Amino acid sequence: MDTAADTSRVILASSSPRRRQLLRDGGIDFQAISPPLHEPHGGLLSHLPPSQQAESLAYFKARSVADRRPEATVLGADTVVAAADGQVLGKPDGPRQAREMIEQLSGTRHSVITGVALLGPKRRRHIASATSYVTMRQMIAAQIQDYIDSGKWQGKSGAYAIQEPADEFIDSVEGSLTNVMGLPMELVQQMIAMAEG
Repeated sequence: MDTAADTSRVILASSSPRRRQLLRDGGIDFQAISPPLHEPHGGLLSHLPPSQQAESLAYFKARSVADRRPEATVLGADTVVAAADGQVLGKPDGPRQAREMIEQLSGTRHSVITGVALLGPKRRRHIASATSYVTMRQMIAAQIQDYIDSGKWQGKSGAYAIQEPADEFIDSVEGSLTNVMGLPMELVQQMIAMAEG
């Protein structure tokens, strides 16, 4: 669903309320359109490093909207979590996988990577990514169970979102906080400025 007039200078290819709010907070005039794309997490991109996986997914999202709005500047983003061993964790399929992800991240320092793709008219494109490092406190079984029961892990890469109940389990964040929330605003602002320059 569109959230602003067609005169907006940027189209956000996302249905994420968090990304929409971050853009609003950043003072960016935008319209939001959900990308008509099933995210190809998993085997299709598993041979790529985490940053390239995130950038590829961001590009796929932006391209799926830009193909329908070739006159517009379209912003796509995708966030992945890479565990300490380098394994990329996407969005969990259900409670069991969410529990496995949280157990894997508990007590570790892991990376959160958001790929950003900005596609403009005449096939111009800017693609980059930002990486932040999150240290999660060691969680006990009861804490993990309460979190899984809450359902807050649904639709979240790595089964958590830092501005939601998992906050109490986060010890520290190195790098962009908005990146961990789903959209690295510092990078987005730079990319938009480059595209308009």
